[in-house]
Amino acid sequence: MACAAFPALPRQNTAPDVVPLGSVLPHVATAVNSEQSYALYLPRHYSRDHLWPILYIFDPMARGEPALQQFQHAAEAQGFIVAASNNSRNGAWAPQAQAAEAMLNDTQSRFAVDLRRIYFAGFSGGARVSARLAQLCKCAAGVILSGAGFPDGSPPSADSTFPVFSAVGNGDFNYPEILRLEEALQKASFPHWLRIFQGPHQWAPPEVMDEALAWFRVRSMNTGREPRNDAFVAGQFVVAKDRAARYESSGDLLFALREYRQLAATFASLAGGTEVQTKADALEKGKAVRDAAKHERNDFEEQDRLAQEVFRPLANARRDDANRADPAIRAEAATQTLDLIRALRSRAQGEKKPERALVLQRALAGIFVSSIESGETAFEKKDYAAAAQDYACAAEANPQADRMYRELAVARALSGDRKGALKALTAARDNAKDKNEFQEWLRQQPSLPSLQ
Repeated sequence: MACAAFPALPRQNTAPDVVPLGSVLPHVATAVNSEQSYALYLPRHYSRDHLWPILYIFDPMARGEPALQQFQHAAEAQGFIVAASNNSRNGAWAPQAQAAEAMLNDTQSRFAVDLRRIYFAGFSGGARVSARLAQLCKCAAGVILSGAGFPDGSPPSADSTFPVFSAVGNGDFNYPEILRLEEALQKASFPHWLRIFQGPHQWAPPEVMDEALAWFRVRSMNTGREPRNDAFVAGQFVVAKDRAARYESSGDLLFALREYRQLAATFASLAGGTEVQTKADALEKGKAVRDAAKHERNDFEEQDRLAQEVFRPLANARRDDANRADPAIRAEAATQTLDLIRALRSRAQGEKKPERALVLQRALAGIFVSSIESGETAFEKKDYAAAAQDYACAAEANPQADRMYRELAVARALSGDRKGALKALTAARDNAKDKNEFQEWLRQQPSLPSLQ
């Protein structure tokens, strides 16, 4: 049994499928259900002579192959089988669980998987899927959370702990969530490691995945899941220690403190473990670190406040039953919200201080995603006028997102706003990166024939 939640099929006694080694296979259909598939990578030296660790990946848009490519170098370097679902996507839990079960059972029946070294990884909504799977199956040797944390209502609990490698871009709207998650993981006694990279809400880059799988191997050696390699552990310690020293010398003392803390926790058995713990203790007592932590908390609160301020007019209009029945009141509130988003975007573009600009950019990115999610919910309920208002907010927060103009055009057309739909279509055409693809999309829209 690989996982309590997902019992593995018996391993094949006959010769396994012939699978090319060292290459990404974009589509491997499961033996039980051909509609379930995953992208696959087997290291060049893979053989059935011994058991291999495996990493299961979940992308919020079921993009198996591109998600797996982020891990290809790390998988080869660290000797991991990697499988990325082509079916699991943001939405209801049942299809996500079915996709995970199909992928786990199929890989564990076909390949030489070490059931003591099962890992999950996910980005955004896929990160929440990975954390939930680890909580349910009690089988995870580690989880990579990229751009998001645990699912709502299922925070880290001491009842079910597993190593967590968190990665987030400094411009990600979920940046505050990931930093706050570190405190929750510490309180619940989760082994954890944090890496912040330069970028928005996206999969962490391949070099971060290299670090993640190397850290998992150190953890695996520390817990006896694989034979200890002292040279490998020492090498990882030196790399991380050098990074902490660079943070310290550059004056990023809060980042240095976090690095020394996780170094001390992971490499406590090494001779240098005591030294880094001493450095962490000294930094923690310093006023500069306390001031930096306070400044960071203020930035997080400011980001939350900005988003709440933008959405307040529309939220108030929709909350009141009388206002919900008055399209004019809702339209006025939507206009106020759009004006606030436009003003915030102008402030972000004109901000000269990099740290301050990041706060504004994260707030805008959060508004963009929240508006999309709200619009999708309204669209599913066939409240097309509300969906159009939400999609308009998303387009205002990120005018370069041509997809939003398409969604906006459809919602406006269905709500009876022909003029607004035509305006959105024009913007979608002008922003389209591939004009031919846009024309093909337009021809396939049943709600837009009179506007084509």
